[in-house]
Amino acid sequence: MTEKPKPTVCVPETRGQVVLERLQSTLNRACRNVPFHRQRFKELGLDPGAIETLGDLARLPFLERRHFGANYPYGLFAVPLRDIVRIHTAPGTSRHPTVSGYTRQDLGTWERVVAEALENSGVSADDILQISLDAGLDNWGRDYKAGAEALGASVIPNTLLSIDKQILVLQDYKPSVLVTTPSQAADLARHVRQGQLDPALFSLRTMILVGELADDGLRRELEACMGVNTWQHYGLSEVPGPAVGFECPDRLSLHINDEHFLAEIVDPATGVVLPDGQAGELVLTTLTTRAFPLLRFRTGDRAALLAEPCSCDCRRTRIRWFPERLDDTLVIRGVKVHPTQVDACVAEALGDLPADYHHMASRHAGRTFLEILLAVDEAFFSDEIKVLENRARRVRQRVHMDIGVPVIVRLCEVESIRRLKAPA
Repeated sequence: MTEKPKPTVCVPETRGQVVLERLQSTLNRACRNVPFHRQRFKELGLDPGAIETLGDLARLPFLERRHFGANYPYGLFAVPLRDIVRIHTAPGTSRHPTVSGYTRQDLGTWERVVAEALENSGVSADDILQISLDAGLDNWGRDYKAGAEALGASVIPNTLLSIDKQILVLQDYKPSVLVTTPSQAADLARHVRQGQLDPALFSLRTMILVGELADDGLRRELEACMGVNTWQHYGLSEVPGPAVGFECPDRLSLHINDEHFLAEIVDPATGVVLPDGQAGELVLTTLTTRAFPLLRFRTGDRAALLAEPCSCDCRRTRIRWFPERLDDTLVIRGVKVHPTQVDACVAEALGDLPADYHHMASRHAGRTFLEILLAVDEAFFSDEIKVLENRARRVRQRVHMDIGVPVIVRLCEVESIRRLKAPA
């Protein structure tokens, strides 16, 4: 285990004048340049200037994932396309992905955001940082690469490797920091343990876990098996990217990077803002994003704001992040997968959505997959086995290509699927 790094000094401006000014600037830009936001202000009879305090933000409606599909592809951009220098996509809630854009200024801001999160996790110019994320988080791989390079660290860019190749890289390339998902980290630790490999063969000292919440038990297992410190980062592809929140050296909670994001906790049923300490849905508003401003975006993540100051020197907003989601989105190896997105992929692969099919997160051989069950009835049994195999293969390829997560497709009896889908 390595010594904890000293924390980066943070400016206590979470609820101050700077944040309010940035919020008002964001509201004005969104209302002026994005028809969707302008129409919503008009329907409420509100002018952006009416938001005079941070508490006034609660007067605005929420932005939800379904709105991304309704405004596909560029309807939520607040700058002309000529000012966009990068376009990212992420799985949406329909056949359309979520499309987010960056200006050159946005890229510079995001680089600083990620670099600061990495620095708080002890990363420095002396490190070799490896990024290992599934295809659905490729965009995050680019963000972590830029942030690490800004610190002067050497970077092994994101490449999806087999476990054996990953072990080879750890042994031969000597990375000291690994950015990965808890699911991939668990796979790696299991392989090391089963192979009775000595972690002293590696130079790894830090694991930064992203995409999903790692519970305390998994973190203890990773630290004992791999001889590392683990750090948790929080992010969303829609916001757009990783390291919205990060652990400080005390690793007791997450700090929201609130020079750039304003966090609220709301009752998921009523939308009412909840007091500090009470768990609800995390809602985020961007403060410095120019190309793709988000106003009161409902994340679907369960969290609580913590009023007590952290024992570190950082005075940024603190949250406790809980593993349960407040919507029906699945998290597969760090990638958020919405049911309607899976439905759209299956329908496109087969020409129509089967009446009896089911999908779920499952684990096989220690790995997490999106498992899709297709019904086999008498009509299918009359076909050749190759026809059934082709159907399963088309579904697997389409879902993996569009969503970027590992997929298993199984053929099951109709009654088995109906039992799984029946309410508990």
